[in-house]
Amino acid sequence: MNKIDEILNFWFGADSPPDRRRDVWFMANDDFDATIREEFGADVEAALSGSFEDWKETPEGCLALILLLDQFPRNLFRGKGKAFAGDDRAVELAKFAIERGYDRDFSAVRRSFLYLPFEHSESLEDQDRSVALFESLDDEIWLDFAVRHRETITRFGRFPSRNHALGRDSTEAELAFLKEIPMGF
Repeated sequence: MNKIDEILNFWFGADSPPDRRRDVWFMANDDFDATIREEFGADVEAALSGSFEDWKETPEGCLALILLLDQFPRNLFRGKGKAFAGDDRAVELAKFAIERGYDRDFSAVRRSFLYLPFEHSESLEDQDRSVALFESLDDEIWLDFAVRHRETITRFGRFPSRNHALGRDSTEAELAFLKEIPMGF
């Protein structure tokens, strides 16, 4: 099995339905994070350094690279600025993939992860695109998260939940928001 397939099989699971995977994808889980670190930590570092550019030439390779840049760092570097180090490149790749029509080749859940870099972006334009893309999936859970992320960016121009990790000062309004909504969106 090649590295692209290893990444996709690990992330999406061979036999697990997507609703069961959501807990490992979006909840802090030390065992899951440790597995990512052991199996793919070097690949994440390589991707963050610009490796694997040729992967973008196939739908599966592009998605695997987006996972290495957008999802895996969030697991490996929780609470640190490095968790967001691949975000800009992941957005570029997501745009490239959509322009090429790669998303049409994927199931809804795989398309979701191709679209997540827009949701993770602190650009309102990317947030608007995120909501439009998730509307096309016809999945209320994914769409709800996209809308909530966009609302946060509309309100603050950034994700207050990242301020500490990125060394940014929080405003009083952001601190009050984080007390009310600790996840930050």
